Amino acid sequence: MSIILRMSLVMNLLSLLLSTAIVYSNQSTMPLRSFKMSENVTYDCIDIHKQPGLNHPYLKTHKIQMKPSLSRPELKMRTEKNETSNQNKIGCPNGTVPILRSTKEFIINSQMFAENNFHMLSADSPGTHIAGVRSSSGPFRGVKAYFSAYKLNVGKDQVSYSQIYVGSGSGSQVNYISAGWTINPGLYGDQRVWTFGFWKGKDGKGCYNTACSGFVQVSKVVPIVQPNDLKPGVPGFLDYFIHQDKNTGNWWITRFSKGAPSVDIGYWPKELFNLLDNGANMAGVGGVVQASRSGSSPPMGNGNFPNGGRLDSAIFTNIEVLNSNYEQRKMNSFHVDYLVDSEKCYGLKVGKKGFFYKNPLGFYFNYGGPGGNSCGV
Repeated sequence: MSIILRMSLVMNLLSLLLSTAIVYSNQSTMPLRSFKMSENVTYDCIDIHKQPGLNHPYLKTHKIQMKPSLSRPELKMRTEKNETSNQNKIGCPNGTVPILRSTKEFIINSQMFAENNFHMLSADSPGTHIAGVRSSSGPFRGVKAYFSAYKLNVGKDQVSYSQIYVGSGSGSQVNYISAGWTINPGLYGDQRVWTFGFWKGKDGKGCYNTACSGFVQVSKVVPIVQPNDLKPGVPGFLDYFIHQDKNTGNWWITRFSKGAPSVDIGYWPKELFNLLDNGANMAGVGGVVQASRSGSSPPMGNGNFPNGGRLDSAIFTNIEVLNSNYEQRKMNSFHVDYLVDSEKCYGLKVGKKGFFYKNPLGFYFNYGGPGGNSCGV
């Protein structure tokens, strides 16, 4: 082998090693295993104690909580059947957790979207529209709902969410946690429906998913963020539960699945917050959209107004909260605000109570609409 050929091989090897280091440069450790889900989506199995979420300055002495202190109620009977699970299964080795591999551009975009995130304690945000319900009769220790998602045509500078959330505010300070579905081409680079988690804490800053530090991933099979390939007109469903741990004060996100054990995905440590120590003043669920710079608003829900039957538009069912004593109650056991700020483009239709029978959908509503160019500011 000639010297030139040997040098060429060495340089190629160094280049390969360097490129690998660049790919994983946003992680604190090299992965034990990786799962490539699609062309631009790869999960790395990172040591649970070295995951990026723990790099937050408030978590220097944080001890990982491996599961909630109390078991949570399993799913009630559902009538919908299309519960969504990722077609390509992730199964990280024991002691590791799946972290979405992120580019520097993705991390920067995540921070930008976090800074501009609209939440239900925000002042009016230009171009943002909502349809949902909330209660400000807290303190609440959690919120839970079963809700649908659909494939939609959302522009690169538009966003459409379906989410559950808790929050507290005091003066200009806000603490807030949300989780659910989103279509956000500007962040994820495609029009797929993604699960997400978001938080805003005591320093006024926050983050999506695991793009920056804060959220602690615990499940080795279900990441906080993952894409779902839905067919047009065919819904996927999530049963999500944000709840505060009774012993530690951490805020967990749990996913329920019919016929399968619940999955405690992970949690937002109590150290991130200063207004959520004793529960949240507010809890809610619903749809949120953000218009493009030109003023064009994207569709919400499945793009239909809730004028027909309950299967004709997007839906939230079994909407429940944990009260201050950690007792599970229908949200409408408390005072509830019904929120629709642009009736030209979106609607809300609350389900009827069953007076002579027990409604398996509990407290529920249909919502959504097509959006458009005349939805208002």
